Amino acid sequence: MGSPWKAVADDSRRQILVMLKEKERTPSEIATHFDFTLPALSTHLRVLKEAGLVSERKEGQNRLYSVNRAQMSEMMRFFDAFWDDQLDSLKEYVEKEAKRK
Repeated sequence: MGSPWKAVADDSRRQILVMLKEKERTPSEIATHFDFTLPALSTHLRVLKEAGLVSERKEGQNRLYSVNRAQMSEMMRFFDAFWDDQLDSLKEYVEKEAKRK
């Protein structure tokens, strides 16, 4: 499995994830929003899939891609912990400043 952090390092892949957050889409639907070719899109989708960030399912002749919410939730927990620490530090700073005044 590829690294989800490396997968989201690319702006195009982040944009694809935002699109897939709304609803599952076919590669053709996704491609209409970008200037790159279908083979290039396939590469981006493969990287996202190998990182576990998107899921793929077949429906007839179509492949549908959607966000893998479990993997995305894991990444969000990391950021939540990061911001919680920052907010705690900000709270301590504000409380100290209030006591000084």
